[in-house]
Amino acid sequence: MFSSLEFNNNEPIYLQIENYIKYMIKNNMVVTDAKLPSSRDLSKILGVSRNSVIVAYENLEADGIVYTIKGRGTFVSKSKEDYKNGWNLSWDNMINSYGRLAEELDIVKTEIPWEKGMISFKSISPDGALFDIDEFKKSFLNRISLEEDKILNYGYAQGYKPLIDYLLEYMKQKGVSVENKDIIITNGFTEGLEMILDTFCNFGDKILCENPTHNTSIKIMKVLGLDIIGVKMNQDGIDIEELENKLKNNKIKFGYLIPSYHNPTGIVMKAEKRQRVYNLFRKYNIPIIEDGFNEELLYNSTHISPLSSIDKGGNGVIYISSFSKILFPGLRVGWILADKRIIDVLESVKRCKNIHTSFLDQGILYEYLNSGAFDKNVKRIRKVYREKYDFALNCINKYIKPDFIWGEGALHIYIGIEGVKSRELLKECYKKNVIFTPGDIFSVDNSCENTLRIGLTRLNLEQIEEGIRIIGEKVKELRERIRFNEDK
Repeated sequence: MFSSLEFNNNEPIYLQIENYIKYMIKNNMVVTDAKLPSSRDLSKILGVSRNSVIVAYENLEADGIVYTIKGRGTFVSKSKEDYKNGWNLSWDNMINSYGRLAEELDIVKTEIPWEKGMISFKSISPDGALFDIDEFKKSFLNRISLEEDKILNYGYAQGYKPLIDYLLEYMKQKGVSVENKDIIITNGFTEGLEMILDTFCNFGDKILCENPTHNTSIKIMKVLGLDIIGVKMNQDGIDIEELENKLKNNKIKFGYLIPSYHNPTGIVMKAEKRQRVYNLFRKYNIPIIEDGFNEELLYNSTHISPLSSIDKGGNGVIYISSFSKILFPGLRVGWILADKRIIDVLESVKRCKNIHTSFLDQGILYEYLNSGAFDKNVKRIRKVYREKYDFALNCINKYIKPDFIWGEGALHIYIGIEGVKSRELLKECYKKNVIFTPGDIFSVDNSCENTLRIGLTRLNLEQIEEGIRIIGEKVKELRERIRFNEDK
């Protein structure tokens, strides 16, 4: 603090010390409540008499610039200076198109927010009460005991080797061939998708996806300046005829698909249809990005292998997934399974972005998965979510009576109500402290305005029934209002 203080012969020493400290405080070089050196220490540091320092401190205290606590020392007071002439920039004028679009598409800022006391069907993040805390604690202690300081140091961009090996075996169990393939660990699914698109796409490239689809994925594609080509969804998944038409007549760079528990519809694409979809993309030589969303929660049928499993001996499908919706989303660990050359390039991209995903998080997750706790907990989670889903389905049929209900379970239910716009319905429900996610958020072309997604994970059965009852009540009121206006 005092290294740049140089004394002159024109002013008393105490005054120079006093003015220097004032200058440092005024320019925020010393923070409020910072402790100054004792008079004895400062006199040694500066090579001056202690009396000069004492006088300087006394004058500063008299002006309220410092304060003294007996037995503890001298401290900087809170500044009374008015900094109206600070350096102010117009940051709004400096935001680029990426930043502006990201803010515009940020539904946390633009949609109706959750407030205490509300029944919110917006979230599909896992219920914290289902977190396997005891096993997680064991996993933490076991892994840090084994790895010690290594797990807290810089890691490798590709990821934590034991976790990568575990996930390669895990993908084999899903029926996926990992020959000539590898895995890179990411900060959740979101970073994985963004890395792929950022690495292989240029501004204006066309991306084909289901319509509706995952809102976060739409946002990533839009801020990267990609042209999104939507293909409508039917009750059994993507419309095959429209899919082929758009693959044939557009120069598509990638297809982005969610075959299992599609978000937001909850549809699980049947095995035969998966084969047809894969064959079409292969026919037109367009690679697929497969979002392995919530495959682990499948409970209405036997396991259906991912699209990646069809691509045996090939490299046309890139698989992205995470355990965020069924384990601990705060860990932010996801993965990409792809051709070794793809992973090699993404490893370099990862180093450019954030060096690596937390090795501590990866290590804990590996320990948890490898202990067998994961398989036990997934069975428990499936049971809880199935109970909520079946209960909510009965409530929807009883109170809302929608025109269609899509999906096969898991974390949410997607419904359509002809003649009722979900935005208007949301406004009415909000008055009764009930909110949900309107379907247009998931569309690529502002369609799906008569649909809504009802998330179930954070609510108990009583809240689910009460919330759905209120939605049904407001649907009835809106329909009656529409009929009244038509009769007029």
